[in-house]
Amino acid sequence: MPWKNGGGETTEVTVFPASASLDDFDWRVSMARVASDGPFSMFDGIDRTLCVLEGNGIDLEIAGDHAAALTAGSAPFSFPADTSTNGRLVDGPISDLNVMTRRGRFVHRIRVFGRTANEPVDCDADTILVLAHDGGCELRGRSVQADLQSLDCAVLAGGCLDFRLACKDAARAFVIEIVKVTRPSTPDVGRGRLARP
Repeated sequence: MPWKNGGGETTEVTVFPASASLDDFDWRVSMARVASDGPFSMFDGIDRTLCVLEGNGIDLEIAGDHAAALTAGSAPFSFPADTSTNGRLVDGPISDLNVMTRRGRFVHRIRVFGRTANEPVDCDADTILVLAHDGGCELRGRSVQADLQSLDCAVLAGGCLDFRLACKDAARAFVIEIVKVTRPSTPDVGRGRLARP
């Protein structure tokens, strides 16, 4: 589907509520190919985390200031999606993973596992997603049994989950935790970090 600002295309992995549009979702997970420099789409009241999946990286400017130089090896980077943000490609196109939550309703966290990881994962969230990239991953636990190929995404029922995550070959796994805000608060979103309630 097209970006909100029309500057490119994105693949929507999942969105909540299921029928939500780009203007009224509570949370959204997507992947995009960025082929040229330019502004990011603006989303009022939304917090965003970006991970580079492929390519040589992108430099971000937020509100006119240099904020981050992101590569496929960088940690997930969080920033407000309703602040003017521009991206400048380092050397050619990239693909990226975007996780967005509506401020005051949900917060999120991304953890990256790989390459050749084989370790326990503990999660406590309303929704848990595991996206495999560059190869397959296995999830094994009392309530989780899944074999993921590259670009498969498992959406797991919420609550406290523990499972062992094994990445094959050069695969990486992105574990996304989405938590509903249960008390009135505004998470403190800074550049590169996202507070949880």
